[in-house]
Amino acid sequence: MAEVAQQAQHEFWRPPMQAASESVGHSEMVEACDRCATEFIVGSRYCHSCGSGRPGLRGTSRLEETISLAWLSSLGERLGLSTAAFIAFSAGILCVLVAAGIGVVFSAQKVIDWQAVQLWRIQWLLGAIAAFVAGSLLKGSR
Repeated sequence: MAEVAQQAQHEFWRPPMQAASESVGHSEMVEACDRCATEFIVGSRYCHSCGSGRPGLRGTSRLEETISLAWLSSLGERLGLSTAAFIAFSAGILCVLVAAGIGVVFSAQKVIDWQAVQLWRIQWLLGAIAAFVAGSLLKGSR
């Protein structure tokens, strides 16, 4: 029985890139992720290990096309805000959204729970006010 185990081929434990490079030769490399060096699954658009996009694919999702860094920077320019003022404005909007969402995420069973939720909501709204004030002060320094 031990003789059979010693004669078995051990290709099942080799990394896929090593096995593919040995069988194909060095003229054609297997496509691997730039971030984590994991081999892409055939036909996949993203790395199954780290989630980064596959290079060379033109098909991007609609969300990636809509929200991009260039679109965000042009939004700040269309609003007439400098970069710092736009960042402060975005932080204020985020704080308002979190304050509105606290009631959805947390449910109050007792009065003390309700008070805690209201306190968190007040803190997020104060953060939004501070961000909006900072944005308006930074807008004036343009």
